[in-house]
Amino acid sequence: MGVLLRGRTRPRPFVPGQRRGPVPAGRPGVVRGDGPVRGGASSPIGTTARRGGPFRAFRSGPRAGPDRRTVATRNGLFRGVGAERVPALLAALVLGLVAPLGAVGPHDPVTPAEEVAAAQDAPPAAQPAPVSSAKPVVLTDIPLAGPGDRRIALTFDDGPDPKWTPQVVNALVKYGAKGTFCMVGSQMEKNPEVVSVVVNAGMRICAHSRTHDEQLAKRDPATIEAEITDVGNRVPGTPVTYFRAPGGNWDKQILDVSVAHAMQPLGWAVDPRDWSRPGTDAIVAAVQKQVKPGAVILLHDGGGTRSQTVEALEKLLPWLAAQGYTTDFP
Repeated sequence: MGVLLRGRTRPRPFVPGQRRGPVPAGRPGVVRGDGPVRGGASSPIGTTARRGGPFRAFRSGPRAGPDRRTVATRNGLFRGVGAERVPALLAALVLGLVAPLGAVGPHDPVTPAEEVAAAQDAPPAAQPAPVSSAKPVVLTDIPLAGPGDRRIALTFDDGPDPKWTPQVVNALVKYGAKGTFCMVGSQMEKNPEVVSVVVNAGMRICAHSRTHDEQLAKRDPATIEAEITDVGNRVPGTPVTYFRAPGGNWDKQILDVSVAHAMQPLGWAVDPRDWSRPGTDAIVAAVQKQVKPGAVILLHDGGGTRSQTVEALEKLLPWLAAQGYTTDFP
């Protein structure tokens, strides 16, 4: 096999066609007939030793660049054909992942109208159901915590309407106000996207029957229950904790069925009769005259043209805030 010199075996002179034996473990490199040499070789035929493995013949000679069979990166981690392109590919991958994050940052303020428009495409968000404390009495005022409590409740009947309800929500969002929307089941069926606008804006839903039958108290028990529960059945996952009788026409059976389904009967203390369209200034004056701490205010977002109600809100909301009132749910 060779002569042992200073701890290493010197290979025999290379003879074409003769197989070499295994190479002792050591630093891999190009080996010529006179011993291992680091780096490339200029001989026409040479062999490359792998650490602890056999030789493999290849042709060698001057190249105008790194040998593409083995290319070491800065960290020596990548080998093989095309390895020199790995750092560039990694950089491109990192840029591709980071670039979308750059889009998240300061941008123009979102207007209330844009928030409402975005909410139209989203399904109603699930809300936690509050603990029911419904009682068979009509609630017309919010229970107050003391003399300094100036909360009031804004309620809107007969929607959802595809034109007027989003405008009412816009006004509430603009002034940071809360509203409770007393919806009619048949209107919800026609305008489910508007229901999403209301819920996703953080407002609440009150049941206002399925058909807005003002003679509901005269119907049979099964019809009464179906009318009262219809709205809640249309928004699973969204608590509906109030019921307002159409026309404010209550009787004991309607009160009892509402409470049995964990809905507080809801009335009102302030009625500017905006449904009759008396004029924007008349609506504003009526609310300003009748409002008091705790009052539940009746307004409308459906059942007809509600441009006067929307215009009145633009005047009433800043006025109420200036008087120290805050809006809340009933």
